[in-house]
Amino acid sequence: MPDRIAEHYERHAHAFDASRRKDLVEKGWLDRFLLGVPKGGQVLDLGCGAGEPIARYLIDRNRELTGIDASERMITLARTRFGRHRWICADMRGVEVEGPFHGVIAWDSIFHLRPEEQAEMVVKVARLLAPDGAFLFNTGAARDETMGCQFGEELYHASLAPAEYRALFAEHGLIEVAFVPNDEATGGRAIWLARKRR
Repeated sequence: MPDRIAEHYERHAHAFDASRRKDLVEKGWLDRFLLGVPKGGQVLDLGCGAGEPIARYLIDRNRELTGIDASERMITLARTRFGRHRWICADMRGVEVEGPFHGVIAWDSIFHLRPEEQAEMVVKVARLLAPDGAFLFNTGAARDETMGCQFGEELYHASLAPAEYRALFAEHGLIEVAFVPNDEATGGRAIWLARKRR
């Protein structure tokens, strides 16, 4: 279940990092995200892992990173690689960080939370974003709770329905920029890009 996600990634931190760090399937989405984040802008990466490849891509394009991940091993790797940036070992659901941020990214992370917790995270992100700030994240294509498999172990995933995310956007000052329910370029992920109202 969701509360075991941190233990899973802690156990498999080095294997995950080795398999993930060279695979930038999300490049096109990151480029769209960066259109809304000025150079030198502050980006919050929720579920940042070891900082590869996403944080590196953003750092190489002159953005300042704050990364949050529940795996101490992942955060240690990120700190070793990008010591000038801020890395916090914590559960994204409870950690308090000071905004505003010009962009927030939650790639392959909040979909490990229960649907109601995902709703709370959308509200939290809306509060942390600067006006016109960008929010990039991925979910399922429909309301669902399911078990996937990674490194031979079950791994929990969940999603709200698209209409529920849109209702949260409307209530909390976010505007949908794009939604692709089955993006072939990223292996079939359902991807959202939103921005904060000015």
